[in-house]
Amino acid sequence: MNIAIINGPNLNLLGKREPEIYGSETFELYFKKLQQKFPEHHLTYYQSNIEGELIDKLHEVGFAVDGVILNAAAYTHTSVGIGDAVKAISSPVIEVHISNVHAREDFRAHSFVAPHAHGIIIGMGLQGYDLAVTSFISPH
Repeated sequence: MNIAIINGPNLNLLGKREPEIYGSETFELYFKKLQQKFPEHHLTYYQSNIEGELIDKLHEVGFAVDGVILNAAAYTHTSVGIGDAVKAISSPVIEVHISNVHAREDFRAHSFVAPHAHGIIIGMGLQGYDLAVTSFISPH
């Protein structure tokens, strides 16, 4: 199975940014562990702080992979364009958030991605990505 992980703004700062919310592990280190946990599957990782680059990446992989794990970060709550890109592609998308967005500022409760996502995993820390990969590879 071919699964693309796409992370949005500020997730390049994992391990440094607000460790009480996001933990102390970098995503690059976590991603290596994820690849080791699922060696029979091809996992790719992309991160950008730029909205248009995230949309371009969704367009690039969204017709070729078996699934997309998307943490659009703050763009989840502001980007109609990212929501439209998720709607436009044929690969199923699982929206992931490391923190419980519903326990944070009110504006974070709204997602432009959610209406077009196959599923949503919120507040499980980095384990949310494990759960998303498992949901794609496990029969439903």
